Amino acid sequence: MKSQDQATVREGKALVLIDMQRIFQEPESQWFVSNYQDVEQNVGKLRDAFDHVIWTRFVRDPQESGAWSDYYGRWDQCREEPASARWDITLQVQENEQVLSLPTFSKWGEELARLTDGYQHLVVAGVATDCCVLSTVLGAVDAGKHVTVVSDACGGATPRAHQQTLELMELLSPMVTVQTTENLHGEAIESP
Repeated sequence: MKSQDQATVREGKALVLIDMQRIFQEPESQWFVSNYQDVEQNVGKLRDAFDHVIWTRFVRDPQESGAWSDYYGRWDQCREEPASARWDITLQVQENEQVLSLPTFSKWGEELARLTDGYQHLVVAGVATDCCVLSTVLGAVDAGKHVTVVSDACGGATPRAHQQTLELMELLSPMVTVQTTENLHGEAIESP
């Protein structure tokens, strides 16, 4: 059961958790996010405050059409089959939560629009800030959604790339706001 304060956090907002997967968690992975464990802790805190949670998963398309072939040529150790456990989400997905799997950086499209229908405001967290998070946020704001990016619940390819991407997204204010997990909870608790 969620507390009254947590209810205020989630009111009118959907939580979209981007690509919290083993392939980004594993230190030996070419796509390793060095602060993944910290991101995962904050994602866990966030998801407890929302009723409407959507997880996304990046899953390689074995066809590797067009430029994707060159991309996987560069990141050859990530040429995993779609059923590989490396694409698994690292936190337990609850029964009432939805999972969207796509072979694209941006998870915004018809399906995510449908899953967030009725929610004008999205709270976004996950990895990688400088890739899938950014591209999904841009698609969502183009579709007219307000987006809050939770800075300490996101992680980038490098700390510098993470910070630069957050600064870039802050330029899209008021369509995009950037907050920490603590500030998001504090603001919601103080709301009427």
